[in-house]
Amino acid sequence: MISTAKNGAVKTDSVAQVEEFNQYRSLLFAIAYRMLGSIVDAEDMVQETFLRWQQTSKQTVKSTKAYLTTIVTRLCIDQLRSARVQREQYVGPWLPEPIVADPASDPYATAELADSLTIAFLVLLERLSPLERAVFLLREAFGYDYNEISEMVEKTAANCRQIARRARQHLADQQPRFQASLQEQEQLTRKFMQACQQGDLQGLLDLLAKDITLWSDGGGQVVACLKPLHGAAKVAGFLRAIWRRGQKLGLGYEVALAQVNGQPGIIYTLDGTVASVVALEITDNRIQSLYFMRNPNKLKRSFS
Repeated sequence: MISTAKNGAVKTDSVAQVEEFNQYRSLLFAIAYRMLGSIVDAEDMVQETFLRWQQTSKQTVKSTKAYLTTIVTRLCIDQLRSARVQREQYVGPWLPEPIVADPASDPYATAELADSLTIAFLVLLERLSPLERAVFLLREAFGYDYNEISEMVEKTAANCRQIARRARQHLADQQPRFQASLQEQEQLTRKFMQACQQGDLQGLLDLLAKDITLWSDGGGQVVACLKPLHGAAKVAGFLRAIWRRGQKLGLGYEVALAQVNGQPGIIYTLDGTVASVVALEITDNRIQSLYFMRNPNKLKRSFS
């Protein structure tokens, strides 16, 4: 079969099909990544969606966007239910795979989705069931109406409203009231980098919220905290201990500012290999949460 493009060029149906799918590829990845917190799993879900799209009779499809979103959403719900079992056996805290970009990248290019991309928000979503997560994201992050969502998750529109309301209630008490601007975040991140590099205990205490939590994901592959650390004194002491150990062993870490999931973050590199990616949650001009992603398998996928 062949079709004619607007410019008069003749295309096979398969080529036209690929081009039509590619119009929505970035959207499908955005949904899948927020659902799963994994780059490789999100890419797998997008590829599986494409394979199913190829096998679909297009005469039965009213809206390509809605149809593809439905496929990827259902795949992610199934994948997330399976992943929940695996995460129960995970060594230490589980954190999402970071999406790392050059700090010169324009953070406003995806500003409408930035709040739903941060590591802090993705960790928060772990409180939700797979169905709650899907409905909440489709509604709050991607703007689908409840009638569309109902068809995607095979629930009534009224039920989807209830699910979304329940999800918002689960998250309401954990979302910060006053988010720092990107400029303020970058300034505080630079101060944090400097304090860590100098082992400045008081400098760290001046930057950390009293009830800060530090999460460290090594996945059982590298040294990391097996439980979250709570409180400014414990976290500052831990960071200073890391600095002392590095000084004692002569570890020459290279430290650089980066854009981590749409916000300023830090990359630690040792002998040319990324050792840690750090994301910060900043509220009221203090660091509320620190996320140290150290699992080499996750970092390898983030920089591949």
